[in-house]
Amino acid sequence: MGENKLGFPSVLAAGVGLIVATSSLMSLGQGTGMVGMSFAIAMVIACAINICSAMSIAELNSIMPNLTGGLAQYTLVSMGPFMAIVSMVGGYLFCNVISASVECAMFGNSINSVIHTGIPSNVLCIIMLIVMTAANLRGIDIFAKVQNLVAYSLIGSLVIMGVIGCFKIGAEPAIDQAWSMSQEPSEIMSMIGLAFFLFIGSEYVIPIAKNVKNAKRNLPWGMIASLLVVCFMQFIIMLGMHNYTPWNELAENSTPHIFYGTSVLGRFGTIWMILVSILAVVSTTNSVISSLSYLCAGMAKIGLLPLIFLKKNKHGAPYVGILGISGIMMVINILGLSTTKQISFVILVGCVYYMFSYIISNVNVLIFRKRFAKVPRNFKTPCGILVPVLGILGNVFMIINVDGDPVIKLKIYLVCGGVFVVLSIYAFFWIWKVMRKKLFQPIDIKEVMAMENDLYLIAHRRDGENKVCCSTDRNMRRR
Repeated sequence: MGENKLGFPSVLAAGVGLIVATSSLMSLGQGTGMVGMSFAIAMVIACAINICSAMSIAELNSIMPNLTGGLAQYTLVSMGPFMAIVSMVGGYLFCNVISASVECAMFGNSINSVIHTGIPSNVLCIIMLIVMTAANLRGIDIFAKVQNLVAYSLIGSLVIMGVIGCFKIGAEPAIDQAWSMSQEPSEIMSMIGLAFFLFIGSEYVIPIAKNVKNAKRNLPWGMIASLLVVCFMQFIIMLGMHNYTPWNELAENSTPHIFYGTSVLGRFGTIWMILVSILAVVSTTNSVISSLSYLCAGMAKIGLLPLIFLKKNKHGAPYVGILGISGIMMVINILGLSTTKQISFVILVGCVYYMFSYIISNVNVLIFRKRFAKVPRNFKTPCGILVPVLGILGNVFMIINVDGDPVIKLKIYLVCGGVFVVLSIYAFFWIWKVMRKKLFQPIDIKEVMAMENDLYLIAHRRDGENKVCCSTDRNMRRR
């Protein structure tokens, strides 16, 4: 067997598994509860915009394949280090920490919604995070062998529950309610930002590209198909919710998937959904802590973060990133993610930065089209520059319409603006004082590709960084 052994079905399954999370069900429940089945319109629009971004990311990967830094490296080549830092730290690290924090909140809320432990939900979150942190510090991925099983159990459970609800064959009585709570275009458009959260993550299949058969075709179309499958699956669940869950109760419920399971199959549905969702939450949180800590190490390798993130403990774990990411997630949960409104607000803040990163990805494609017009591509987005342009305009539109309430929208903008100011200050001084490069000067594509090699770090050590570099030297000699 050759290295490239994953076919289209495997890429599709991986894409769906990476997109679907219990936190996205929070958005589905709230959006559907607020406007009814009209939320499907917002969902389709968000899915279409994400498909444009997915195709752009696939094209970028075809030009610069097998990179660990992804967006940061593409942006280094197209727009220089300032935008690389802001887009990567803000658009990926920040929003993924937020997403994982919401997943943690779902853990505590899920347990207390059924068992009523008397322990505050955020305390349960902290306990779970401490266990996950300890496991990662010992270099143990406790869910590595069952990651896919857990993810697909969640997906399978949702599909089965959706079909049961759709055809009104549940153990509990179905209800009769209006199809739509609102048909106002402005209200539906204000739901697109919330719907966007249902479709983030298709680009996470990129790292498996080297193991995919006919990656030129299977990778981009697998990403697109996974988004369409998720959209269809969410629509089936919405139909089930219409038949079994009152819209007003659904909108205010912090664990809508468990509420739906109870409404369809009673106590059995409750137990079924809580077991699967808790496993999925813990698995996702564990994966985020691990992957983001290594992403921080990757950014340190290419000079965008301090080299301290490259340090590893005796178990080979990048402990600085693990402790930092876990600590931020603990702080977010301590501050409060117990109510539906709090969780929704945090989700929308993360979405804005995710949309920003997708805008940068689409802009990168336009720049690469001009600067590297003759460079061979395994995949090229169709219709010229139309797809990346639509991706840019679509994400800008979603940012503008991130929420229908002007007060909440202003608060979202203020939080995102504050984070942007902090990142900009860090980027300015880091690039000026440490990297000693111009803020917006693109770095040669060959140099960025070479940064993937540990030897690059050794050859380009900077003042005051000998300790870490020497450690890297020793690791290279061991190999």
